[in-house]
Amino acid sequence: LDEWLRYAPPESLSLYMYQHPRKAKRLHFDVIPKAVDEYLTHLAKYATQDTATRLNNPVWHIHNGVVESQTLPISFALLLNLAIASNANSKDILWGFITQFAPTITPESQALLYRLVDYALAYYQDFVAPHKTYRTPNAAEKKALTDLQTQLKSTLETETEADPQALQNIIYAVGTEHYGENQREWFQTLYQTLLGQEQGPRFGSFVALYGLEKTNDLIQQALGRD
Repeated sequence: LDEWLRYAPPESLSLYMYQHPRKAKRLHFDVIPKAVDEYLTHLAKYATQDTATRLNNPVWHIHNGVVESQTLPISFALLLNLAIASNANSKDILWGFITQFAPTITPESQALLYRLVDYALAYYQDFVAPHKTYRTPNAAEKKALTDLQTQLKSTLETETEADPQALQNIIYAVGTEHYGENQREWFQTLYQTLLGQEQGPRFGSFVALYGLEKTNDLIQQALGRD
């Protein structure tokens, strides 16, 4: 249990134990990111819930009825993938991306997010970085990635940043052209060749946070891989 607290806030552990009391003694570290984001989801919902619904919200019990509801602009899973893409070795690197994405954010205004950056960095360094492997795209995949790169470059020419949903639409359209209805295979290609992972975040949100230019650099690295 103590090791969990190196990689996630104690509230996420409380939620996991609340939801899975029989599994609490058999913890696996791969459940941590999901537990953190589930806690953040419950925390964000609390402000809009009526009294009866709040009593059924796990955060009411976790915080003994004194809940400071807040909504974070970035999920923990997205923070992890930002660390993966940037090979982050310091908090300043991750926080720099965040402030580019949302310039009004400060450590004071988003204290929980500021804490989560430390947790994401520790989780990445201990569990992800040692096992990260990038798959070389095949010819068909390189064609799709090249098309995506072209589309993102076109977007970059008209705006330095783009709405996550607009970016998701671009990515989905490229996937439809090259993969038809098999979007799952397309997104697996993105995760495996660009992030070195089997799964990942909503990719439009990742591109918005990481940046159009740096995402194109990731694609170029994948295209140059033998």
